[in-house]
Amino acid sequence: MELNKLDVEILKEVAGIEGVPSGAVNIRKDGEAIIRSSSSGIKISSHPEHGGLIVEIKPGIRNEKVHVPVILTKPGFRDKVYNTFIVGEEAEATIIAGCGIHNESHSESRHDGIHEIIVKKGAHLKYVEKHYGQGKSQGKKVLNPSTVIRLEAGASAELEMVQIRGVDDTCRTTVAYIGERASLKIIERLLTHGEQNAESNIDIYIEGSKGSAQVLSRSVAQDSSRQLFKASLTGKAACFGHVECDAIIMDNAKIKAIPALIAEDADAVLTHEAAIGKIAGEQLIKLMSLGLTEKEAIETILNGFLR
Repeated sequence: MELNKLDVEILKEVAGIEGVPSGAVNIRKDGEAIIRSSSSGIKISSHPEHGGLIVEIKPGIRNEKVHVPVILTKPGFRDKVYNTFIVGEEAEATIIAGCGIHNESHSESRHDGIHEIIVKKGAHLKYVEKHYGQGKSQGKKVLNPSTVIRLEAGASAELEMVQIRGVDDTCRTTVAYIGERASLKIIERLLTHGEQNAESNIDIYIEGSKGSAQVLSRSVAQDSSRQLFKASLTGKAACFGHVECDAIIMDNAKIKAIPALIAEDADAVLTHEAAIGKIAGEQLIKLMSLGLTEKEAIETILNGFLR
């Protein structure tokens, strides 16, 4: 199936691609895989129970990349998919996911992505997931991703979770289990505006000795939007964990941040930082003195903060 102009526009926003990339790829549109191909190092197959994907990255491969974006363009369409990603031992790979919704109806369009990620012994994964919504109608654009990730001994993973614009409601749930000498870094960037609602729930269990986890959240809430950030770190062994949440609040928005630390071992070291505030006046003045308008100065600050 060929991609139309709208498909290409959305894919560029959520996956940074124009057209069909080479290598392993699966493009899902309105509930169906319209384009699928494997590569020598990555096998993509249908999930036998749920109709989603199983992506298997072979042991020992390096610098492999797989694109698995989802787009919804059918008015008022609701999609639910189960995906499993398995990164073989000592492999190194990048998964480019993400979902974009175009809704011009008065009905709600919704995508629920349920993901299981297994990073085998000594492997490294970078996982990028971007969310984006567009359409001028009153129909809501809803995205609810749910991810469970397991890191075996010596494995590492970096999850980059980004919400760009246009998503009316989202509830993101991430649960992680970290093994011995394994490490996880979660980077979350979120922008809400209008009457949008966004909730992020992160639960991390560091189960293995010398395991580590880091959560870095950056968010901007504009207009009358609302955000809720909850992150819980549980240290079950000698380990290190850190949660950092920085948010800029504007207009009539509301933000709540709730970090939680649970130590179940005397050698667990867990820390957190949280800050919510408005744009500093001196930042605006400095940029405007360089010739920027107030609007341009605000956009420059926000873009830098969310980068």
